[in-house]
Amino acid sequence: MPKLLVIITLGSGVLSGFVSNTGTVATLLPATISSAWSIGTMPSKILIPVAFGSNTGGLLTLTGTPPNIITNNALIDAGFEGFSFFEFGLIGLPLLIIAIVYFRYIGFKLLPKNKTNNKPINIDTTLHEWIEAYSIENDYYQLRIRSVSPLINTKVSDWDLENDFKINIIRLKRRHPNRLKGNMPFIEFPSNDTELRYHDILTVKGKTEDINRLMISFRLGLLPKESVKSELRNNLINQEVGMAEVIVTQKSYLVGQKIKVHEYFERYSVQLLATSRQRKPYLEEEIRVNAGDSFIIRGPWQNIEKLKNNHKNMVIVGRPEEMLKDVDKLTPKSYIALGALLLMIILLVVKAVPGAIAALISAGIILFTGCVPFTKSYKSISWTSVIMIAAMIPMGIAIQKTGVAEMISNSIISILGMENPTLLLAGIFLLTTTFSQFINNSATAVLMTPIVILAAQSMNVSPEPLMITIAISASTAFLTPIGTTTNAMVMSSGNYKFIDYLKVGAPLLLIFLITTIVLVPIIWPF
Repeated sequence: MPKLLVIITLGSGVLSGFVSNTGTVATLLPATISSAWSIGTMPSKILIPVAFGSNTGGLLTLTGTPPNIITNNALIDAGFEGFSFFEFGLIGLPLLIIAIVYFRYIGFKLLPKNKTNNKPINIDTTLHEWIEAYSIENDYYQLRIRSVSPLINTKVSDWDLENDFKINIIRLKRRHPNRLKGNMPFIEFPSNDTELRYHDILTVKGKTEDINRLMISFRLGLLPKESVKSELRNNLINQEVGMAEVIVTQKSYLVGQKIKVHEYFERYSVQLLATSRQRKPYLEEEIRVNAGDSFIIRGPWQNIEKLKNNHKNMVIVGRPEEMLKDVDKLTPKSYIALGALLLMIILLVVKAVPGAIAALISAGIILFTGCVPFTKSYKSISWTSVIMIAAMIPMGIAIQKTGVAEMISNSIISILGMENPTLLLAGIFLLTTTFSQFINNSATAVLMTPIVILAAQSMNVSPEPLMITIAISASTAFLTPIGTTTNAMVMSSGNYKFIDYLKVGAPLLLIFLITTIVLVPIIWPF
């Protein structure tokens, strides 16, 4: 387990240097939980390192965490040059290494072993269970359209395959796609307007005798059967399309109703692959629904979620959102998103455009290429953080204009003395980290920067080491689960209590304070 802690802390730290801390934890959370279960330990033993590692890793780059940008902009507004893109890494990298060593030798002893019931879904195991229960392998075939087939250059609507042959076309693969003409390699849900072409491979579902009649009538070739589980895993499930098991409960309004099951699920734009009653395959197309009837469906993940949300008394087994996270294939959109991230980094490093513009350009690429749907991006915005920061900006201006910032800075200086700026640095660290345990770290940085600028001017020292200290201490919300979104994200998954954060975070916070006091004045002299 100590080795896994090192990998997890390092991975979350490096990733959060280029991706938001929240995005880092959201990305790594499923894999971390799965890793914990796979080595026979509880997720609570490794989830706090993910959160703390992401908070620390944000100090590797200028855009790693919002306090870095806030302090940099405040420095520029005060007439100073500002920090370069990787300059934060001069202190961020040592702190990340310290965090890794801490969890390797000390932290793992302090982490609790809380019981949880969040064992992840295993797609391969789930598919095997479905195959056994629904006998999917008995009516699942792949057929190739040969050169002599009358299906060539016709549309699905030209043939009543469902009624005449009792088969359903699940998926179509083009053997000769032409993207320039709009021909995609796969048509996941063939419609009546789908054109059939030579060498197309049809994934169909039906009884063996009906498949034989279809092959003879339309001169189709039968492809050798792969392992059904492998075929389902590799071809019928991906980042856009998934499968799920639906079970009808006793309270469902469907109980007692007579429905055509294929037509019913088509309303939600999902395909019916199999039906089971009392854990035995049920082959009738029109059924009177009983409590306990279950169905295997296939469709876009969002449609499965929509079905789940619209039917409170139909159970979607296997948590589709969790199964989606277990789909590990990279798509072309994955590379577009990665390219957008690299473009943003390049624009920031060469200072071609301001940081905000670079971020907007990359975000625009991701949105307009469909890597992230507009609706999903809107829902992903942390409006609490936006409102908190928006509220703190005028407050920061107000305390500066009204003289409150000057009063606070003078009070800090009078308490700590004018002679030793290192004491001022330590005081700023403690004050900022205290705020960050309870309010958003961005809001904390917005609140502290005008005070620190005035304090630096009063003592006639460079504000750079003090600004770096704000960025560091704003990212040290290690004592509470509410200090950062990342801490809150792992709380329920690890079944953590308030005291768990305090017990694990207090020693690390003290080490960070000592390291900051020692290294920051050396790297950024007063």
